[in-house]
Amino acid sequence: MTSATDPDARRSSPSSLRNREPIAQVLRQHLPDHSRVLEIAAGTGEHAVYLSAQLPVAHWWPSDISADAINSINAWREDANPAALHPALHLDVSRPVEETVEHLRDAGVSPARFDAIVCINMIHISPWQATEGLMRTAGAALEDGGLLYLYGPYRQHGQHTAASNARFDADLQLRDPQWGVRNLEDVCKLAAGQHLKLLDVVDMPANNLSVILQKSRPASPSSSSHD
Repeated sequence: MTSATDPDARRSSPSSLRNREPIAQVLRQHLPDHSRVLEIAAGTGEHAVYLSAQLPVAHWWPSDISADAINSINAWREDANPAALHPALHLDVSRPVEETVEHLRDAGVSPARFDAIVCINMIHISPWQATEGLMRTAGAALEDGGLLYLYGPYRQHGQHTAASNARFDADLQLRDPQWGVRNLEDVCKLAAGQHLKLLDVVDMPANNLSVILQKSRPASPSSSSHD
């Protein structure tokens, strides 16, 4: 019987092989057992295969906007056959969040609620609207106390953290003016609008950062006191 997925569809990224274990080490410190995880912009699928096997997750749903990426994710998944990893979902988080949640439900992800959302190397290689959509999705789909994990290069206090990041930023903007290394403070401000508070920032290899945000329950209006 022939495979349902062409193994030649598998794409590979050298950076995925280098950073997957450092990422796993950070996530191990934060993910609860039996987690339900949604991965946004899963790319080649190599992170999804590795992390879903290494971490204490019950379900891992990889997703991407690219058909080539989805084919690669599913080819890696079929080759590795990890128990917790689901087939890839086509997901465009820049669309209205109601459509994103409805799409997840239509794809059989029920409930469309997650203990964590993981997004690796997307924010700098996409328009800002994608980051806005990511935050809306996290605000709508994370459980209270759920985590949003971001990985990639960031400026801090308006400054690049390394000369190599400055060169990378310039190259990104030449490729697409809507791309670029973002200010971490801007990302966190956007996250705060969706009740996501900064929990931790961890220095990672190759001048990248792990950024962990946590969804908090919106504060209920306090009853006003009268003199």
